[in-house]
Amino acid sequence: MAFPKGAAFILAALLATWVVLRAHTPACAQPPRGPGRVFPFDPDDLPADSAARYIPNLPRRVIDDAKAAAAGIRKLASKRLTLYTDLPSTPEVDELPGMFDQAFPQWCDYFGIDAEKFPAWRMTGFLMKAKDRFRRTGLLPGDLPPFPNGFSRNDELWLYEQTDDYYRRHLLLHEGTHGLMNTILGGCGPPWYMEGTAELLATHRWAAGRLTLGWVPPSREAALGWGRVRMIRDAVAEGRAMTLKGVIGYPRQAHRQNEPYAWCWAAALLLDRHPRYQQRFRQLSRNVLTHDFNERFFAAMGDDWDRLCEEWRMMVAELEYGHDVARTAVDFTPGRPPPQGGTTLRVAADRGWQNTGLKLAAGTSYRLRASGRYQVDDEPQIWWCEPNGVSIRYYLGRPLGMLLAAVRPERPQPGSTPLLESTAVGLGTRLSPHRSGTLYLKINDSAGELEDNAGELRVEVMAAD
Repeated sequence: MAFPKGAAFILAALLATWVVLRAHTPACAQPPRGPGRVFPFDPDDLPADSAARYIPNLPRRVIDDAKAAAAGIRKLASKRLTLYTDLPSTPEVDELPGMFDQAFPQWCDYFGIDAEKFPAWRMTGFLMKAKDRFRRTGLLPGDLPPFPNGFSRNDELWLYEQTDDYYRRHLLLHEGTHGLMNTILGGCGPPWYMEGTAELLATHRWAAGRLTLGWVPPSREAALGWGRVRMIRDAVAEGRAMTLKGVIGYPRQAHRQNEPYAWCWAAALLLDRHPRYQQRFRQLSRNVLTHDFNERFFAAMGDDWDRLCEEWRMMVAELEYGHDVARTAVDFTPGRPPPQGGTTLRVAADRGWQNTGLKLAAGTSYRLRASGRYQVDDEPQIWWCEPNGVSIRYYLGRPLGMLLAAVRPERPQPGSTPLLESTAVGLGTRLSPHRSGTLYLKINDSAGELEDNAGELRVEVMAAD
């Protein structure tokens, strides 16, 4: 077929432009390959619950509400969510769109997004009890990869019904986090960050019609069906604790199982709540579309990496519901030799390991003597405690509130932390460290129950005669 000279020139120009654009377009943004293929990458490389980036040229689904209703699927709508479900009307189901609306400004605040620039942002969700019903009506596309609980793609999300109200909400918020990141930030980053951030923000409190994202549940009963703390505790007990580097290196296929979600949540919790790392972690959302996200993360941690890994080992070894990362953050500043004649220190009851600023010498004996009265609980009434602890309740095999000590060398053995090897002090003890290092003190209490403590104790430290 012959073309006029002008038309031939235009076609040649268009072809050249297409070649240049294709050469500079990331693989994740390439057009679909193969008949009926929506995903522009291999589904085997996808996480189990979300596309890692926004998929261009994928139109928003047009839904025939009458057809859906005839199939037993009803529609619930709010400003930020249109939800189709085959579940019967209950307060716990019908309130989901309104709850989702409350999440949007909190997501925007977390990621530094100006919510006013996205007045029309909304997701379409499908909460399914009978999967085949949604499949027959075209509301569950056949091109989605298999997923056990939930899946998000662009501005749509799919959820299977759960046995617990809490976990149903959690899944909706988890997939909603993916949806917001994909549609506004353009992507979710590598698996550990993508799933860790979604887990962090989806773990929530819903009380009296008010939503709080990024909550740390104080008990199993407060987050039925979630189970992340139990998964980590079980793995640690079985000698399968993940290193932080191992979590960062999770492949996409890892999240076809539940346990990786727990480890990614724990990593995000530590990084997001720790005063030394929070700002660096939150700035990572700027890098979700970069090919070297993890390299940038390691660069941001810099010389703090070894200390971060040590605090990771401490956290997962003693992870608790309500785990308070900020109160258990460790100051790693090396200590100085104690003054001649000794010194008196103050130890707060509502903190984890506290750096005394004293460097104890290996082979030297020191006498520690403690005194004071402080609070270790406030329910059903104030529990008063002295340095020997309260014998009516034990934590990790020792009386609650007992004074503990540990000596941390400036350079601990790789893969270890002396702060998990404490010495009972009580009212007093003689301490002879095997290696020189900084003295740390704390009372024996759960990292999830420090907030209700109050007061302090005094500790005298001096060289033994």
